Order: sequence, then C-alpha cells, then structure tokens
Amino acid sequence: MTMASNDRKTLGLKDTSDTAPNLNKKGRGWKISESRLDELHAQARELRRHSSEAHKALAKRFASANLGRHTFKRHAVVGSAIVDFNCHSLGMAIDIFEEGENEALAKRRDASLDAVGIKVMRIRASEVLENMDGVLERITAGMRQRIEDKKQNRRNSGANETDQRGPNQ
Repeated sequence: MTMASNDRKTLGLKDTSDTAPNLNKKGRGWKISESRLDELHAQARELRRHSSEAHKALAKRFASANLGRHTFKRHAVVGSAIVDFNCHSLGMAIDIFEEGENEALAKRRDASLDAVGIKVMRIRASEVLENMDGVLERITAGMRQRIEDKKQNRRNSGANETDQRGPNQ
C-alpha cells in the first residue's frame, strides 16, 4: 500500500511569535527598570563605602563567623530595596535600625519583602554596639527558624505532591 506524495504528512511548526508570553526580563527577575536597578546598586555601593559603626561591627563578626553554607552579603539590593545584610539561601535579611530612620518606610519595605518570602529582622544600631553577643544569639535563632521553615515547606510540598498522585503512584 503506497501513499500518494500529496497525502504524506509533514511536520509543521506553528508561528507562535504573536501568542508567546512576554517574559519579564527587567530588573533581573523583579519588575524594576534597568536604570532604577543601576541606581539602587550605586546607592548600595555608596552605603558599603560609608557604613555606620554598628554596621561595620556586625560585618566584622559575620566575616569571622563560621555560618556553614550561609553567608550574609552587606548592603544588598533585594527587589527595589537595599537591606543591610542579606542571606539569599535562607531568604533572610537584617536591617540595622539607625536613629532618625523613617520607621514607616522601613515597615513598608519589610512588608513588601515578606510578601515575596524574605523575612526581615530589625535590630537597633545601639543594641549592636552595646550587646553584640545578644544580637548574634538573636540572629542565630532567626537563622535556625528560617532553616526549620524551609524544611517544613519542603515537607509540605512533598506531601501535596503525594496527595495529588495518590499513595501508590
């Protein structure tokens, strides 16, 4: 049995150029313009150059601490915010609250970071300078809590996948 040449099936690709979803490539994954992102990085660089005494003291302790695979980056740009210290692997940020800072603005920033899964720990600059050991204990407890939260989230997502597939699949 032979087929006529005009009956032969061929593989054809549809032109999807007009139906393809637009990828948001702005702001390295965030909805931020490149110019705004460049401005934020310049501000963060300036903050690293002219850090407060509390910031320098905590950065020095982080540099000498053995935190395993977790590291804190100084004056990191996270979305449209600059946080004093950021641990990407834990989804945790530390804000050193200096006298005279706008607390309402800081709370708004913290809420926006929390909405994308980044927990912000606020510590007063005076506390860093006067009670470094207590501050480090709080940070360590916060890190342990984030590790547990991530483990719990993995367990929950694994259980949800099992529920959807059924117990024997």
